[in-house]
Amino acid sequence: MKLVKSYSARAFVTIIFPVLALSACETVQTTQGGVVGVDRSQRMALSAQQLDQAAAKQYVELIAEEKKKNNVNRDPAQVARVRTISNRLIAQTPAFRPDAKAWQWEVNVLTSAEVNAWCMPGGKIAVYTGLIDKLKVTDDELAAVIGHEISHALREHARERASEKMVAGSVISIGSALLGVGSLGQQGAEYAYMGVIGLPNSREHEREADRIGVELAARAGYDPRAAITLWQKMGQVGGSAPPTFLSTHPSSADRSSDLTAYAQRVMPLYLQTKNR
Repeated sequence: MKLVKSYSARAFVTIIFPVLALSACETVQTTQGGVVGVDRSQRMALSAQQLDQAAAKQYVELIAEEKKKNNVNRDPAQVARVRTISNRLIAQTPAFRPDAKAWQWEVNVLTSAEVNAWCMPGGKIAVYTGLIDKLKVTDDELAAVIGHEISHALREHARERASEKMVAGSVISIGSALLGVGSLGQQGAEYAYMGVIGLPNSREHEREADRIGVELAARAGYDPRAAITLWQKMGQVGGSAPPTFLSTHPSSADRSSDLTAYAQRVMPLYLQTKNR
């Protein structure tokens, strides 16, 4: 009887819960494929509105806090440079998402030694002065990093990751309770999830953002090959990189190879724009 009970519980977890988890998701195509051909379908358990509202709240709070420290847009020339590049990239987003044209885009420069930039869901962009100053980025390289971050927003990677965690957390918690594996077993299941699903998906997101980013740059008239030198500079300031299988980013060699191939693919777009 004990064996039957155990088998029933395991069958319920392995068969019923994945079905329930998947049924709670919707399959979406957040972007058009573009020349780079990013056309992977995505499973979403959260609505875009839910995440956009949370992101907007977080953004307002973050900018307000940084303004108190006088860290927002302190250098007018630097801000003008970042906004000019960003606006040229934003103008190309309808090639992947026609609705992005109506987003409430906002671009700010934050004074921080951190080498970082981001684009929140809905089009809120921030570039840190540490990235500009420490990497001594060219306009083409700055377009590469901003284009990469915009691409994450266009593909709604944050929504996808949040959906994955929400579904996985529910399945792991309920499954662990039914199987009686305890907290240690649940922790092991969470680590297994991250190793098998979580981190590889995150690396896939990075690849997609790289590829869409170089196309946005090329369409905006920036040399897409600058993405290669940008990430080489990033690697130099990043210190010792973790092994690929534990990293949320592709390895330096993999990323360089992929960027080289896709930058070449979009070169005709760049040359066409440059020669107008």
